Amino acid sequence: MKESAILLCDDVTVEFDGFKAVQGMNLKLEKGELRFLIGPNGAGKTTILDVICGKVRPTGGRVTFGKVDITKKKEHQIAELGIGRKFQAPSIFPSMTVAENLEIAMRQKRAVFATLFAKMAEEERARIDAQLTMIGLQKKADWRAGGLSHGEKQWLEIGMMLLQEPEILLLDEPVAGMTDKETGKTGELLHQIALKRSIVVVEHDMEFVRNFASKVTVMHEGKLLKEGSMDEIQRDDRVAEVYLGKRRDADVSRSTA
Repeated sequence: MKESAILLCDDVTVEFDGFKAVQGMNLKLEKGELRFLIGPNGAGKTTILDVICGKVRPTGGRVTFGKVDITKKKEHQIAELGIGRKFQAPSIFPSMTVAENLEIAMRQKRAVFATLFAKMAEEERARIDAQLTMIGLQKKADWRAGGLSHGEKQWLEIGMMLLQEPEILLLDEPVAGMTDKETGKTGELLHQIALKRSIVVVEHDMEFVRNFASKVTVMHEGKLLKEGSMDEIQRDDRVAEVYLGKRRDADVSRSTA
């Protein structure tokens, strides 16, 4: 593995009752990289995220994070090492304020109620304020999280994850259900996060991918089909055929994964 690579999936296979959801998948993620993972429904995209975070154990192959083999580690062990996973539906505490949600995330090893009543040090308060600014919710710090828009709830959960200081973020369809404005803001947020962390995004919105991706990995039938820039992906005959059943004269960018 190159020194700059932070994650390596090497010949990963996942089998469920005789069905191979992932077949010999290879994926290398560099430090500070924003990688988009696309493909038709059933391509194995979410399954490979499940493998990386420890939710699913592969039946073959290996996953390496830095110099650590995490193939057989449990979810909480992988999270402690520095890999955070966000699912499509936001997971927040709706009855608590935005700021309280961030505080709980920062002190996740403490009991929830002890966290709420503990006095925050100035440095901790500064971290929360900085996170509120990054996710664009500084003016809603005292709002109950349940009153936020769908997009704002997604940003809050991303902010909660960032306060746990992961080296890699795994995001599953982060812009699903968002308005166009929220989608654009999310793309800008991901670029800002990628200045310090690596991100893998499973996404179905091809316009979003086209606007914000620098490198794209395409999966099909559990395998790596194509990897490269969005321009390279759109010009590839095999990708056009997988998405549309046509050759390259079709516009891949108009399709959905």
